[in-house]
Amino acid sequence: MYEQLFSPTVQHTLDLVGIFVFAISGALLAVRKNFDVFGIAVLAEVTALGGGLFRDLVIGAVPPAAFTDLGYFITPLFATLLVFFLHPHVERLQSGVNIFDAAGLGLFCVAGTTKAYDYGLGLTASACLGLTTAVGGGVLRDVLANEVPSLLRWDRDLYAVPAIVGSAMVALCIRYEALTPFTSALAVVTAFVLRLLALRFHWRAPRAWNRRSTVVEGD
Repeated sequence: MYEQLFSPTVQHTLDLVGIFVFAISGALLAVRKNFDVFGIAVLAEVTALGGGLFRDLVIGAVPPAAFTDLGYFITPLFATLLVFFLHPHVERLQSGVNIFDAAGLGLFCVAGTTKAYDYGLGLTASACLGLTTAVGGGVLRDVLANEVPSLLRWDRDLYAVPAIVGSAMVALCIRYEALTPFTSALAVVTAFVLRLLALRFHWRAPRAWNRRSTVVEGD
């Protein structure tokens, strides 16, 4: 159908890097919420694996990769230990974490879209699952931490939009039989750069036109 973007070994390594970085973000939120070590581990696991787990269940890729590859499960636990003992130092490296998080967003939206299509879904559904793979863990993280998901907050820099763009690019490339390692990499880089630009310039999605609500947004 089309060539893989990376060899299986390289792809697996990139998956683990993305999982680790997403787990860091979950663990840091748990620390800010004053969770105990078990709560930190749970939030790290959910953030890292939630999107891919949902995708695999939807497409029937069972048992999900999160349960068949021990590395997928163990990696968030390493992130938990790192944050548990060194969270003040990790917090200071937040800008670096954001860069890796943006890279994971790009990789996961592309990988999620291609995997969903491989399992027989249509292009639109595949792109939606690509988006879910990239942002689903973060939504579950926020819900468990009793936060309004960042995905839904107007005062947060664009996160879903870069993933939507990356997933849509992959779907269009599949539609026109143009999905190659180069175009896949281009989709990853596009999502990555859009996310970094959103962080740098604080790009945000518009709110309702002529909004006159007097409700004060929460912290």
